[in-house]
Amino acid sequence: MTYLHRLDAATGAGWPDLMEELDRWEEAGRVATLWWRDDDAVAATPELEALLRLAGDVPLALAVIPGPAEPSLPAIVCEKPNVVVLQHGWRHSNHALAGKKSEFPATRAPADVAADLAAGRARLEALFGAQFVPVLAPPWNRYATEFLPLLPAAGIASLSVMAGGPPAMGESSVSRVDAHVDLVAWKAGRGFVGREGALGLLVGHLRARRLGAADPAAATGILTHHPVMDSAASTFLGQLLAVVARHPGARWTAASELWARA
Repeated sequence: MTYLHRLDAATGAGWPDLMEELDRWEEAGRVATLWWRDDDAVAATPELEALLRLAGDVPLALAVIPGPAEPSLPAIVCEKPNVVVLQHGWRHSNHALAGKKSEFPATRAPADVAADLAAGRARLEALFGAQFVPVLAPPWNRYATEFLPLLPAAGIASLSVMAGGPPAMGESSVSRVDAHVDLVAWKAGRGFVGREGALGLLVGHLRARRLGAADPAAATGILTHHPVMDSAASTFLGQLLAVVARHPGARWTAASELWARA
């Protein structure tokens, strides 16, 4: 098969494209690593319980909003050794004075940001113990570059946003483990982004890694939001999980491996 010069959400791809890409990894004696992040967890809702059933034993990084997190959440999450908890801001509140939403825009007072980071970490450690990994997955995937130095001070060693987006890390000691494929079409009804678009992004990043155009060791991240996940997205995820489970050229990566490398 002749590959498109650049596979992405616009050009699209199909399941045969993914299978062939994984075949290429296997032929090269390599394994394509993937990881899964799910956002906006606050309670043991039916939507979250459905997601956990779908995940089974697959490693899952659950981004929890610390402020409104309810006791019902650790009650079900702590039963899942394959699940780790990330810090999803503090209250998922928009503090941007204008433009795109952000809980941590550059216009906020640094002392307020530092207080939110510390409060969020303390609450998640209290709720989840060792299941909490000190990684910030900021709401709306936005975090002002100016506040990067506040992360180590709050005991947060890594950041997870959408690949290619800000902040510019510069000389920061903070690492990044990003997501690459968001399954939600936020500007088109908040439903599933579509099989062709999701596979275009997925195959495109895997191909870039294999050919050295992207970091070969950077696991390809799938991003979901269980509160708005529809049946089409669930079906797609189920098919993807089945493909990865069967193909020797792919596997899901545990958080311990992700952040050990970062």
